[in-house]
Amino acid sequence: MSLSNPPLRLEAPAGQLLTPDQVHALVAQACPEPDFAGRRVLLIVPDSTRTAPVGLLFKALHAALGRATRAFDVLVALGTHQPMTETAMCERLDISIADRQTRFRGVRFFNHAWDDPQTLRDIGTIPSEEIHALSGGLFAMDVRVEVNRRLFDYDQIVIVGPVFPHEVVGFSGGNKYLFPGVSGPRILNFFHWLGAVITTPKVIGHKWTPVRHVVDRAAALVQVPKLCFAMVVEGEGLAGLFVGTPEAAWDAASDLSHALHIRYKDHPFHTILACAPRMYDELWTAGKCMYKLEPVLADGGELIIYAPHIAEISATHGRHIAEVGYHCRDYFMRQWDRFKDYPWGVLAHSTHVHGLGTFENGVEHPRARVTLATRIPESLCRSVNLGYRDPDALHAGDFVGREAEGILVVPKAGEILYRLKNPPPWAA
Repeated sequence: MSLSNPPLRLEAPAGQLLTPDQVHALVAQACPEPDFAGRRVLLIVPDSTRTAPVGLLFKALHAALGRATRAFDVLVALGTHQPMTETAMCERLDISIADRQTRFRGVRFFNHAWDDPQTLRDIGTIPSEEIHALSGGLFAMDVRVEVNRRLFDYDQIVIVGPVFPHEVVGFSGGNKYLFPGVSGPRILNFFHWLGAVITTPKVIGHKWTPVRHVVDRAAALVQVPKLCFAMVVEGEGLAGLFVGTPEAAWDAASDLSHALHIRYKDHPFHTILACAPRMYDELWTAGKCMYKLEPVLADGGELIIYAPHIAEISATHGRHIAEVGYHCRDYFMRQWDRFKDYPWGVLAHSTHVHGLGTFENGVEHPRARVTLATRIPESLCRSVNLGYRDPDALHAGDFVGREAEGILVVPKAGEILYRLKNPPPWAA
């Protein structure tokens, strides 16, 4: 089953949130129980690095469909993130261990394994001429598309996830929960580097990007019916919920996200203290603090990622990052033969965290600098080309209330995008 355009939509009045009863009613309307009788349903959800009431949707869908379906299972769209434990999945779905063992005992939980070829299915190739068109002429190469083979054991895929401004694709959500959420490495490495070549400021918060076109094209190769519940989050609750095809639901949700998740500032800041929430447990995800704030970071300024709880760059990609470090895009592009065999997703992450800069005559000139105030040792920070501050010696209160001086504090950085009212050309 999939809904045609336009999607079903539910938006709360300004300053209010949707109630659980409203959400349950919309789920029941979108998913009539008889339509799912005897069907196998796979629910795809984000991991704990995204703010969203995923549990509310999970429980509403289970209540509406659980008795009718032959299977109702959950696959976590990890991308390349670390697997979640059973306990962590219960927390993500807002259920207790007792609930898991009783009410939801028939639901199977699965982690995506992006780097295990045995769990993937090759579903085709996006040919070079299409890639050339989709990428705006930046690339011309065949791109193989692999996805979690478990998808094809089901009659219906249901995607549940939030929509926020996103550094790689423009706005998250929709088919992004398939690619890279449950995809193989080749397609995800390609489009992450495509986004990096375009640069984060020119992608993030922009709706129709070349990366979005590639993601939607890859999703078209997944020949399983797809339904998407695209959430727009305000605080910890829902400002809007959109239901339809992944394309249609995302299309509508991204417009509301654009209205709610972008803050505009009159002037850039020479110092930004970006406080990473605990849901980011390594720099691989806490780098979002830089992505969302780079557009308001002044030339020559400093952005501090303050996260005393983080002690690791990346459990999955740390070795490669230690080798390549953090650099601007041109550092890699002007030395492509040296770096082309590294995972392109790692190179993309490197440029996203480092930010814009130039590389001329063998010398890199960053536009601004990024400093870590984490448990990552100073020696490692310096070796990967990032600054260091002792997190125990840094007092966030010293930075508060000083915007007029050019100092900005963001208590929960990483999801809300900051822009200048009059952006410079590199951020427009």
